Amino acid sequence: MEGSVEIEKFTSESELELTLRPDSWDDYIGQEQLKKNLGVFIKAAKKRAESLDHVLFYGPPGLGKTTLGLIIASEMNTNIKVTAAPMIEKSGDLAAILTNLDEGDILFIDEIHRLSPAVEEILYPAMEDFRLDIIIGSGPAAQTVKIDLPRFTLIGATTRAGMLSNPLRDRFGMNFRLQFYNTEELATIMIKASAKLEKPIERPAALEISRRSRGTPRIALRLLKRVRDFAEVADENSILHERTQYALNELGINDNGFDEMDIRLLQLLVNAKGRAMGLSTLAAALSEDEGTIEDVFEPYLLANGYLERTARGRIATQKTYEVLKFKPLKGQTLFE
Repeated sequence: MEGSVEIEKFTSESELELTLRPDSWDDYIGQEQLKKNLGVFIKAAKKRAESLDHVLFYGPPGLGKTTLGLIIASEMNTNIKVTAAPMIEKSGDLAAILTNLDEGDILFIDEIHRLSPAVEEILYPAMEDFRLDIIIGSGPAAQTVKIDLPRFTLIGATTRAGMLSNPLRDRFGMNFRLQFYNTEELATIMIKASAKLEKPIERPAALEISRRSRGTPRIALRLLKRVRDFAEVADENSILHERTQYALNELGINDNGFDEMDIRLLQLLVNAKGRAMGLSTLAAALSEDEGTIEDVFEPYLLANGYLERTARGRIATQKTYEVLKFKPLKGQTLFE
């Protein structure tokens, strides 16, 4: 069966990003242990001529969860439908999607933790028994209609695995956490992407973007496209290191990959003089949503030791004081 991809509406910028995605294991850079294990499971499923078991990808945004879903579909030579949990508002929406799947198809649901409880209840028998249980009518006259579904693979992606219900999490046969990328991996991604953009990049320039990309391919690709714009305006045939440094500085991205919001957040913690700050306090001070702070800003800062979460809130680490060139007050305890 010839594989195909069906994805909900994209903007022009997103369509360009889609073209930069790798479409095979050989082109996919990073996540080596995940690739190794997943490759074994895919080969085993193909050898048995079976559908792949349901897969859950979790981790910070921008690390390649959707890309992995597309590659799995390519490796399994099957069709994939990509959607997002907020678009599945009613149980009938999910039923319509599931009944349109063919044998062996893949359904990719992004931000799966945002499914409503009613929709989740429909999903359980679909995942476990490949069956839809639909209730028609109400009250004493209500009837349950059972509809058999073709065997399919559900790939769920989430940035907040802790918000998944236990019954849903337990129905995934494979769970993979995506890790942040190192500088070399991101530089390789930049070089491959620049070739697709028909704007070659010098390796030092690729490394410069990588160092300032918070270990995240999505951010690196976004910065690459903006640096390319600076190079275009300067009538340069390739992306040079000097132009890259200038462009990133103009974009307000410092050597550690911090933007204005990161610096504001860390300065708040430093100015707290060792006292822990709660999430709601940080959100109010930054005029930002709590979920955005937890999902977008904190993962990288936590993973790289710039802040620490305690039972009482967030505190700045010694590394943050050094990076921001602050000195703790005499007698101050950073980790009370």
